[in-house]
Parts: sequence; structure tokens; C-alpha cells
Amino acid sequence: MKHVALLRGINVGGKNILPMKDLARMFGEAKCSNVLTYIQSGNVIFETPAGAPKIAELVQAKIEKQFGFRVPMVLRTHEQLLKTIRDNPFLPAVSDHRWLHIYFLADPPKAGSIAGLDAARSAPDAFQVLGQEIYLHVPNGMARTKLTNAYFDSKLSTTCTARNWATVLKLSAMMK
Repeated sequence: MKHVALLRGINVGGKNILPMKDLARMFGEAKCSNVLTYIQSGNVIFETPAGAPKIAELVQAKIEKQFGFRVPMVLRTHEQLLKTIRDNPFLPAVSDHRWLHIYFLADPPKAGSIAGLDAARSAPDAFQVLGQEIYLHVPNGMARTKLTNAYFDSKLSTTCTARNWATVLKLSAMMK
């Protein structure tokens, strides 16, 4: 089964440097096949007959041992990624896809936690939580929004990592 691993916070601002060739090697050492990486922000496509969560744990341990930091990792199957693409509530209304992003959540949020989110926190930015994804429309850009992973992590008691819409589409195409 094909999966994508989305690592959070690597190769950003000169911190948590992790070469993609080393990351791909670690997935290979964890008995994954057809390992591909995409850009330097930690996107790894792989196939495995074993359980993907075990693979994530193995790779996270390898990263910590070799590079000295622990990195959150969110996993999705190709089918889950396709559903995420189909379910984007901002399409087709938002024609400029540069302002569309998705936070991928490690765990499903509780309904009460979702209800506690502040829709006006970063106007004109908008978001919608569907399943284990938070869809964002940030017309002023991700650098200016207050809808950060720290905000959603704390409010939803989970870990999330963001990808822009173009990256999500590219990962899906690479998984075909």
C-alpha cells in the first residue's frame, strides 16, 4: 500500500536539517520500497507491507539517533490523500490556489475542541475542519496568518503539519 509521510519542521530556517537522501535511506532501511521524496520540507512517498505507524516510529527513532531531534510525522494513504483533495470546501470558489493550504492532523479532533476554535482569529483567513484535515484559505499568506500549527495543536490536542495545495496535488500525482 502506498503512503505519504509528512514530517513537520525540518529544513526550516536552518533548523532541524535533514537531507532527503538520508531520509529516503532510513525509509529503505525500515523495509519500505519505492521510496520517493519531494522537496526539502519532508514529504516521503513509500510502499510497505508492514503497518505504516510502525514504519513512522522506526524512522522517527533513526532521525533522533542520527540527527539529535525528534520530528513529528503524519501519515496518509493515497486513498486518504485523494479524499482530502476531493473534499476541499474552498474549491471551486477560490480560484487562486496559492492561498490554499491543508493542515494534516495526526489524530481526529474531538467535536468539542473543534467548536472551541475561533473562526475570527485571523480574518480574512478562513478554515474548515473536516475529518483529520484543516482546510485553509489564507489570502494574505501563511506567513501572516494566526492560524498556525501551534494554535491548532493546542486547541485540538493533536499534532499537525501544513502543506500548500500545489504540494498536496503533486504528492497525489507522484503516488499514482
